[in-house]
Amino acid sequence: MLVLGTANRKKGLELADLLRPVGVELRTLADFSADFQVAEDGDTFAANARLKASGYARHLGRWALADDSGLLVDALGGQPGVFSARYSGPQATDESNNRLLLEQLGDLPLERRTARFVCHIAVADPSGEVRAESDAACRGRILFEPRGQNGFGYDPLFEIVEYHRTFAEFGLLVKSYLSHRARAACRVIPQLMQLADAGKI
Repeated sequence: MLVLGTANRKKGLELADLLRPVGVELRTLADFSADFQVAEDGDTFAANARLKASGYARHLGRWALADDSGLLVDALGGQPGVFSARYSGPQATDESNNRLLLEQLGDLPLERRTARFVCHIAVADPSGEVRAESDAACRGRILFEPRGQNGFGYDPLFEIVEYHRTFAEFGLLVKSYLSHRARAACRVIPQLMQLADAGKI
């Protein structure tokens, strides 16, 4: 069994779909009654992913996978970065974060609204030792207004330039090939399959 260390239902579904080829039982934090949170106080995506994977693995006594991901906007010096989920404050929502991002970018022309999504995945054993890792990025740009009904977070604003569509306009199938999380998952799957074949997971 592998526990997906997220309380975000949409992210959990996305990760479960991406990791299906591993062939192990997948659960999320919602399947466990324990009310436990890991402080994401690392200064990089990698540090936060490791903190979450290790913390959840030790707390649950099970293998755990966690990712930390976010948006880096070039014109904002890489913001919101590791603060992507709480960009607009402690009570941030997807809507308030998107609204603040648009305010920060103002009327900056489209060619200067370049950005990238970054994802780091870490997998820890029940003792909390990190046993597998991967990272990946996906480049695009930030539009002037949201488009699309799918996805979550900044997906309605993040356009893949080659396709002229935002992540929120793609279905899960297309996103599962193009996104930063999909690319990071593809890179960690061979490591997970090795662990599964060895009877570790």
